[in-house]
Amino acid sequence: MSDELRYSKDHEWVRLDADGHAVIGVTDFAAGQLGDVVYVDLPAAGDEISAGSEMGEIESTKSVSDLFSPIDGTVLEVNQAVVDAPELVNSAPFGEGWLIKASFDALPDDLLSAEEYAALTAS
Repeated sequence: MSDELRYSKDHEWVRLDADGHAVIGVTDFAAGQLGDVVYVDLPAAGDEISAGSEMGEIESTKSVSDLFSPIDGTVLEVNQAVVDAPELVNSAPFGEGWLIKASFDALPDDLLSAEEYAALTAS
């Protein structure tokens, strides 16, 4: 886990890129719980996303789970590499396995630090 990221209780992470946009993905904890990811359904560029609301689905060999947005914003870009090769969510959840980039006004106050997220997933 990285101190530069913020985490949701739904196991998504947010990183600010050089342009001030939010890059969003799922944590390695979530990827491990899911098992081998075989499909992701993501919002399209231009779609509005709302913190705590469903923004897509992730399917693994074990289950189908909803993806929840950690922020309010507008989708700028979808990671086509992860759509084409969903296993990137497992192999590089904090790198090439990112899901979307979005514009936003402010990060929600309820996002967790790395330390807080580690405590959440330890229980």
